[in-house]
Amino acid sequence: MRYTEEYQSKLVSSEEAVKIVKSGDWIDYGFGHSKPIALDKALAARKDVLKDINIRHVLSISPQACIEADPEGEVFTLNSWHFSGYDRKLHDRGRAFYSPLMFRNQGLYYQKSIRDQVDVAMFRVTKMNKDGYFNLHCACACGRATLEAAKKVIVEVNEKLPWAMGGADEVIHISEVNYIIEADSKVEVIPAASPSEIDKKIAEHIVPVIPNGACIQLGIGGLPNFVGTMLVESDIKDLGCHSEMLVDAFYHLNEAGKLTNRKKGVDKGKSTFAFAAGSQFLYDWLDYNPSLVTYPASYTNNPWIIAKNPNTISINACLEVDLFGQISSESSGTRHISGTGGQLDFATGAYMSKGGISFICCNSCYKDKEGNLKSRIVPSLPQGSIVTVPRSQAHCIATEYGIADLAGRSSWQRTEALINIAHPDLRDELIKDAEKMNIWRKSHR
Repeated sequence: MRYTEEYQSKLVSSEEAVKIVKSGDWIDYGFGHSKPIALDKALAARKDVLKDINIRHVLSISPQACIEADPEGEVFTLNSWHFSGYDRKLHDRGRAFYSPLMFRNQGLYYQKSIRDQVDVAMFRVTKMNKDGYFNLHCACACGRATLEAAKKVIVEVNEKLPWAMGGADEVIHISEVNYIIEADSKVEVIPAASPSEIDKKIAEHIVPVIPNGACIQLGIGGLPNFVGTMLVESDIKDLGCHSEMLVDAFYHLNEAGKLTNRKKGVDKGKSTFAFAAGSQFLYDWLDYNPSLVTYPASYTNNPWIIAKNPNTISINACLEVDLFGQISSESSGTRHISGTGGQLDFATGAYMSKGGISFICCNSCYKDKEGNLKSRIVPSLPQGSIVTVPRSQAHCIATEYGIADLAGRSSWQRTEALINIAHPDLRDELIKDAEKMNIWRKSHR
């Protein structure tokens, strides 16, 4: 009864709640599904009385009402820790900016570096339980650190959101909340992309290398999810999950009886994740499921925690790899595409794991606008491209032509291994470039 009364005393309309925002404020929407829908629209409606409002978010999975209401950027600016396809289009129009991030450090940023730059946190949350707690559902990630840094907190209650059982930091108490609004909005689904023929060939190289009892991490994108789906049809058993992202493939592995988590070194018997994004059946599986445990990224993406799980297999995608072994997964030249996310975290942790392997995958080539075949394995990264994984942390690179193990190899060994998995029609040119760069042994001719 006590919490019911407190709830009613803090319950207001979205229009009333956003009146606490003043010009010059920084507003946080949290991660993915925690972005408030009704509050975002109500804030957008105040554009004529506000100025210089910065919105901070991770991975927009629905349109940003504030940004759409202000096409010239006179009031609202979006600052994103990780771009979705929607964010990328905003960036191309000069309406969004990327905030460099190593995912495991995001909580530290709020605790140490930007703790004075969170004026209002507005999060979409589950309905309150009898003990006065709201749940961060699909978006634990860095939620608590953000909320603790915020001067004011508004929650938008949506009863459709699943309740994620937690290892840590998955809830917020009503005593920490200034305003509550109630609003019905859909829980955005992100169905897995259909795999291409090249995706299937890459997966065929990786799956045979995965041992029984492996602990799997799957990064964002169609290829990592498809590798997980292929494991369903394999003979591999007793798999575990320790992943920043919970995706549809883990549900399918569970339904096939392969996701037992018996061989994990930490959170044994449970699948560990920081955020979830996928189909509706994924969210239904997640709801109050004690076999799934959510943590902040400071835990899921800590290489020392990752490494405690033997045979950790990390599977991520990239845009380009150069002959030195530098991996670019977030920009094409100066055009920002996605973000660092947790790729470096898991590349490090998986390699540290006993028997672990970090796979970073890409197509060997693509066709440009003129129809010319271009290699994704390049002599050196284009000017302005961001190095996501430095050459010193690169392990296994996979294309449809095989796997190149770069760890511990000299520059000429790396070059040879990478050229061997490049498109055959483009290898001779890469050899010429490598010779000019003095990283190709002449005896190989």
